Amino acid sequence: MSGKTVILGVTGSIAAHRAVDLASLLVKDGFSVHVVMTADAQRFVTPLPFKTLSRNRVVTDLYDVEDGWKPAHVELADAADLLLIAPATANALAKTAHGLADDALSCIALALNPQAAVLIAPAMNGKMWLHPATQANVTTLKNRGAEFIGPEKGLLSCGYEGIGRLWPVEKIAQRAAARLR
Repeated sequence: MSGKTVILGVTGSIAAHRAVDLASLLVKDGFSVHVVMTADAQRFVTPLPFKTLSRNRVVTDLYDVEDGWKPAHVELADAADLLLIAPATANALAKTAHGLADDALSCIALALNPQAAVLIAPAMNGKMWLHPATQANVTTLKNRGAEFIGPEKGLLSCGYEGIGRLWPVEKIAQRAAARLR
């Protein structure tokens, strides 16, 4: 998979720490991984492990200093072969579905290279996942070509049993690789 670029969007879910392992697996698979973290994601995990494992700078803000003249979000959106949002919160789904662009990740999603694939791995409270608004956003994104992997059922961090867990990172990495073949 040499030469393929994956933009890994990490949002503010309790499962954000699992995205570190996902980034590592994607790099081992030979992808060029560029991590974009929302402010809420940074409340759960820092950029440092992503930077170390991906061997690329981590975009944490829409106004991060760029290396060249192009804004980081435009440069990454242009380079992407795959936008992988994992974990994806209900908020990230809503922003993406409705074209809201107030942070680096949502701007990348809006400016994304039309040939890039989109893979979304949700992780949230089961009631949030099953809410009609979230399901409408999922339908909108699927109609635009996004593929969803998960969520799965199990014990949730909120203490409930049900749907909402992040799909296993090994399976997410496998699905990402399959999308890029």
